[in-house]
Amino acid sequence: MTKRVAIIGAGPSGLAQLRAFQSAAEKGAEVPEIVCFEKQSNWGGLWNYTWRTGLDQYGEPVHGSMYRYLWSNGPKEGLEFADYSFEEHFGKQIASYPPRAVLFDYIEGRVKKAGVRDQIRFETAVRWVQKTDAGFDVTVCDLPNDRTYTESFDHVIVASGHFSTPNVPQFDGFESFKGRTLHAHDFRDAMEFAGKDILIVGTSYSAEDIGSQLWKYGAKTITVSHRTAPMGYDWPGNWQEVPLLTKVEGNTAHFKDGTTKDVDAVILCTGYKHHFPYMPDDLRLQTANRLASSDLYKGVSFVPEPDLFYLGMQDQWFTFNMFDAQAWYVRDVIMGRIAMPDKAAMEADVADRIAREDAGEDDYDAIWYQGDYIKELIADTDYPDFDVEGACQAFKEWKGHKKKDIMTFRNNAYKSVITGTMAPIHHTPWKDALDDSLEVYLQN
Repeated sequence: MTKRVAIIGAGPSGLAQLRAFQSAAEKGAEVPEIVCFEKQSNWGGLWNYTWRTGLDQYGEPVHGSMYRYLWSNGPKEGLEFADYSFEEHFGKQIASYPPRAVLFDYIEGRVKKAGVRDQIRFETAVRWVQKTDAGFDVTVCDLPNDRTYTESFDHVIVASGHFSTPNVPQFDGFESFKGRTLHAHDFRDAMEFAGKDILIVGTSYSAEDIGSQLWKYGAKTITVSHRTAPMGYDWPGNWQEVPLLTKVEGNTAHFKDGTTKDVDAVILCTGYKHHFPYMPDDLRLQTANRLASSDLYKGVSFVPEPDLFYLGMQDQWFTFNMFDAQAWYVRDVIMGRIAMPDKAAMEADVADRIAREDAGEDDYDAIWYQGDYIKELIADTDYPDFDVEGACQAFKEWKGHKKKDIMTFRNNAYKSVITGTMAPIHHTPWKDALDDSLEVYLQN
């Protein structure tokens, strides 16, 4: 009997898994029956932009955290698909920091070519996953028809990501703040805040990037409140970094060092939770946002139940190509090409990964740690080999360019580790590129 595999989510990780099985099929292998459940009406996950926040038209929590003017905050040369280059997709090499619409087009191009859309059930939300003697029962809701049903599978692959359920802290005075308070998850358009004084709480990549967007589109001032240490970049003149917010009175924010600032809006860039409400406790991944996720053998197989897999649950330097490496590995485990060890060996693997991550001293160690992880997975599959070291070097250069000037780092270019072609300098400096549509971006 043919195996059945459920994939939860049709974002970059879920699409990588669909492509992995399709790659095996096009080489003549007999592959399992694949069913991918996607809550949204289109593929792309976070890259599938929506204006909605809070709840969608069906009363489901909105998955997307994408905002209109987002550009890649790392070089595309570190995320390029090994089997589908930017040059293949666009017919030419493009600049190193594409905006949202360009990256979505690239992601979509590969899966359109692979012809996997008919394996996805769109507008279908997973309600519950239950382990059975034969495998797993997956209960889902067909949202447009408000119909709930259950199907059985041999394996489940969770690819729903971990950047969609916001971590929202409470600060004294929020309930009476006279301005707007929102989490980065609900941020959509920087132009809304033009001419306003904005407080950002947090020092994550979203704090760095949303603040940059606000500056680009005309915010009056940007104040960033940090818990432990400032980001330390050479910010523009209307930026300041301050200690942790303690309370808000009226429109006045108070900080730990006794200083204050009157603000019009507070944006919480305070991270996200690994959240799987459709999983019972014994199947639910519980991990911090780190490079070595808890309880995942090889970073993908759930140790307490090895027929269950989680993709893309790590903190990320690499993205699309790491999801590919994971997806190809999971495919080969499911298809019997890779043998799984016993539970003790899997637990030892997890402990070793955590210890090696903890031994790292800085971001550069973390970059190469994740690069080595990708090389490890690729070595066991037929995923096309690529210059992972070159990608690590691109990330290293990127870090240097950001340190030199946080507002101009996107104007730099890098060499593709897939084709060896140098990216062109974009026709418009990032700060001046106010129209970041696909058509304008691709102009020569």
